[in-house]
Amino acid sequence: MGVRKFGELPEDITHPFRALRHRNYRLFFGGQAVSLIGTWMARVATSWLVYRLTGSAWWLGVLGFAWQIPTFLLSPLGGVLVDRWNKHRLLVVTQALLTLLSVAMAVLALSGRITVGQILALSIAQGIINALEIPARQAFVIEMVEDRDALPNAIALNSSIFNGARLIGPSIAGLLIASVGEGWCFLLDAASYAPVLAALLAMTLPPPRTAPSPQPVWRELAEGLVYVYRFTPIRVILTSIALASLVGMSYTVLVPVFAREILGGGAQTFGFLMGASGLGAFAGAVTLAFRKTVVGLGKVIALAAGCAGLALVGFALSRIFWLSWCLMLLIGYGFILQMASSNTVLQTLVEDDKRGRVMSFYAMAFMGVAPFGALLAGWLASRIGAPQTLMIGGATCVVGAAAFARELPRLRQIVRPIYVRKGIIPEVAAGVQAAVQPSVASKG
Repeated sequence: MGVRKFGELPEDITHPFRALRHRNYRLFFGGQAVSLIGTWMARVATSWLVYRLTGSAWWLGVLGFAWQIPTFLLSPLGGVLVDRWNKHRLLVVTQALLTLLSVAMAVLALSGRITVGQILALSIAQGIINALEIPARQAFVIEMVEDRDALPNAIALNSSIFNGARLIGPSIAGLLIASVGEGWCFLLDAASYAPVLAALLAMTLPPPRTAPSPQPVWRELAEGLVYVYRFTPIRVILTSIALASLVGMSYTVLVPVFAREILGGGAQTFGFLMGASGLGAFAGAVTLAFRKTVVGLGKVIALAAGCAGLALVGFALSRIFWLSWCLMLLIGYGFILQMASSNTVLQTLVEDDKRGRVMSFYAMAFMGVAPFGALLAGWLASRIGAPQTLMIGGATCVVGAAAFARELPRLRQIVRPIYVRKGIIPEVAAGVQAAVQPSVASKG
């Protein structure tokens, strides 16, 4: 390689792992890669434990609701606090608290006296912590990668490790549950937090950029809500995410029913199906990591949502394991490509002083709406059956994808001047940039 000239972009600017050039992000990436495997092991074990204790699809819906309703209720407040507080310190505290909850779940499960009530209580506590941890983790990415060019790649890599863990964690959990029981999954989950805590403590960070705000919390919360509502691209993207979470991604709470009753399997079948979804999601995240620009992600969001919806309908109709496994690949691929692409566009558009609040609304749409979808899926499945429930959800996702695609031309007109101003579309002439600058300012 030749010597790079002054002002020339780094030669690896389009490399799919370019965010790993930054030491802090490398530490975070390594710690999260281990921790998230434990998280998915615990999630699969919890679902199977509840289904084993109750034999009810309704209780699976209640579990999903308990996991995620705190995110819906508390994430907007969490976003305000994230914009005010030191994100690094906040992540250390939340990871430590999540470790303690996993230890408690392991002790109760290994004792053989765990109850559904205890599981729900610990799940609610975990959800409360996640209402702070998720927006803090999302907003902290830009402080780790240091330069904006690597931000989309860091978001894609985050999705890669999250969904790589979805591939590995459920498969390990299925084997452990069948051989030694659910309690060991929770114990390994508790141990998996050690690497991410060590990574956070090893980081070298500049002084925090945030400063105490003179405004009351409620006023900053209202300011963030108004910003999200009035900025059309962010509002439409969040609405699309919320719809997919409500009627599409709730399929996860019904997979135990398909594993046992539709396909005639057990814990291993459940683990393999969830692993297939994780493999597809991992592939979707890697696909995004190889993209060189955020331009064109609107079309990706629409196509990915439509693909996931159609695959969901197919999964509901399938009675053959290998076909169901392949369809789970497509479901995972489509949904994560939609969510990760949406995250990338949001992080690219949002103003820095509102990043925590906007990402809290992202968490609210992605995870906070999901408990209502889990309850709805559990209730419908107990009345009309799990296959019919997923068919309705998949068809609704396809309709939502078509509606989003119809909005794309209008969204491009709003987003393009912002991308010009930020240099994301470098081929646009400086004269055009000057021409659009007033209109951009008026939208702020």
